[in-house]
Amino acid sequence: MLDAIVVLLYFTLIVGVGVWVGKFSKTTSDFFFGGRRFSWWLVGMSCVATLVGSYSFIQYSQLGVNYGMSSMAAYTNDWYMLPIFILAWLPIIYYNNIKSVPEYFERRFNRTVRQMVIVMLLIYLIGYIGINLLTIGVAMKSIVAGNPLLQTIFGVRVFEKMWSMGGLLDWNLLVPAIVIAILSGLYLHAGGQTSVIITDLLQGFLLLAVGLSVVVIGIYYVGGFSTFWSGLPTAHKLPFSGFNEPAKYSAVGVFWADGIIGSVSFYCINQGMLMRFLSARSVHDGRKAIIFVIALLMPFAAIAVGGVGWVGKILVDTGALEIASSKEVFIRVAQLICAPGIYGFVVAAVIAALMSTLDTLIAAASAIVVNDIVRPAFPGKEDGYYLKQAKRISLVITAFGIFLIPVFDQFNSIFRALTHFTAMVMPPLVVVTLVSIFFKKFSSRGAFWTLIIGSAALLLSVFFPVLVKPIAQGIQSESFSMMRSLFGAIVSAIVAMIFLIFNQDKDTLEKDLTGLTMHTIDEAAIQYSGGSAKSVDKLAFSSDALSYEVDWKDAYKDIHLSNSVMEKLGVETGDLVFITDERWWLGGLRSTHAILSDPHDQADNMVIISKEIFDRGNFLPDCKLKIENAI
Repeated sequence: MLDAIVVLLYFTLIVGVGVWVGKFSKTTSDFFFGGRRFSWWLVGMSCVATLVGSYSFIQYSQLGVNYGMSSMAAYTNDWYMLPIFILAWLPIIYYNNIKSVPEYFERRFNRTVRQMVIVMLLIYLIGYIGINLLTIGVAMKSIVAGNPLLQTIFGVRVFEKMWSMGGLLDWNLLVPAIVIAILSGLYLHAGGQTSVIITDLLQGFLLLAVGLSVVVIGIYYVGGFSTFWSGLPTAHKLPFSGFNEPAKYSAVGVFWADGIIGSVSFYCINQGMLMRFLSARSVHDGRKAIIFVIALLMPFAAIAVGGVGWVGKILVDTGALEIASSKEVFIRVAQLICAPGIYGFVVAAVIAALMSTLDTLIAAASAIVVNDIVRPAFPGKEDGYYLKQAKRISLVITAFGIFLIPVFDQFNSIFRALTHFTAMVMPPLVVVTLVSIFFKKFSSRGAFWTLIIGSAALLLSVFFPVLVKPIAQGIQSESFSMMRSLFGAIVSAIVAMIFLIFNQDKDTLEKDLTGLTMHTIDEAAIQYSGGSAKSVDKLAFSSDALSYEVDWKDAYKDIHLSNSVMEKLGVETGDLVFITDERWWLGGLRSTHAILSDPHDQADNMVIISKEIFDRGNFLPDCKLKIENAI
């Protein structure tokens, strides 16, 4: 009873907060990118809730009980792509105001390449949504099936009585997934990315706190750290699994499938993560956010999601716990060691992982449909039209994902399904993205054929796995699913290099690529800020902020500062500045960007802004503002 109350309170809190925050989402920029207003710590913490996906507690606890501490590898190997993201990809996307990955490829190449990327990304995202919804069902089935009260709350018994369908459908799996999908859709529909970020902030704290707490309680339960450590087999204490065995979780397989292709795909190409970092108030904040995530939060998250499996290994070996399948180790250990009420928080944490990844994926797919299909098909409409379409599309995508649950239920392993699915779609796109960033002479023709030939080779390797064997590095497998990522990357890279060296496209060579490759990021930063002849170093570091009283008037346009304040900030008329409520703990919820107008002749501690900016920033009449250089 107490556990059910905790779960209900959690649902009420998250959905309530998400819907309330929806009032801050007034434009498509707010809906998809949170108005580009949030502080680095809020962006970073909300990323944890997305990264700790719906499969995390279930899958990594399963890896923990089977392979020990090497279960942390998948959550601690993202540093490979950190320099690429910080130095190249984030500033390229941010400074060019690019709204989607396909949009980048049209501006970098042409519309044909963009259309190909749209198809590939929608397949990736919608498939990812289906896998996450399936995992929601698998996780919640273990929680709900043995609890009559939770079965009643989720409506499982109603469906079983009214639509039994001869037992063809497992309502213990389907109904909880449908309920959580609907709840995620409710606050996503209300506020888009703005609601997602704030709710994921709360869920991120809950995930880390509960996951780490269960690990600590488990260690205490088995007799303390010394008993825990001595009880683990030697192989389970190692940070990596075997180099090329077991075939389903080898170190080399994890490196290529997850550390290289998976990390670049998730951070650079996954529209959901792209939207998350584009919600930061500046490139500087976006860089701090990803360092915060990868260097600090992800190691803790790795322990939180895999540590219960380590405890479970000892409990199983000593006979204190019996499990029918390693998939259920997280739920079964939590049920054993957690008191009533605390177990309710564990259930809430699992639900948080489920909802936070799902809402991000739905928002990402909706963004691609609106920005890459609806806008080009119906140009020139008012922003409200696209916002309405975004909300409708998010609901349709949610419903479509629900119908995919039985399809993905055919896979015998969620982790293998996800790895196999990613390897089938993403390697050519990863290669084209990296080559596009670093080589200005890479042509549209080269991008097109790299995507085509790379995808064809991956599809062919499914029917003829022997194609992958020469680069499998000793892995013995019938399908080589973990090494398919490397195979696809090699084929795609060879095609890309051939076109880069031997086939130069005149249209690409003559095209203005300012800001779209790593060589021209400085020019993009200057254009973004509104400056024409400033040094980028000055723009990057002149972000001192001061507090001012607010005085908005309809007669004024944009924002006006005094000459002395403009000089101190290093800005000029026409530059972009960031205006925020001085209360740092709001994380940018009440803030906006604006173009600087001519200086005023009033007191230095006065900011004059238009009513339009005042409303857009959700400012309060008596608040104080901080003004920062937007770069």
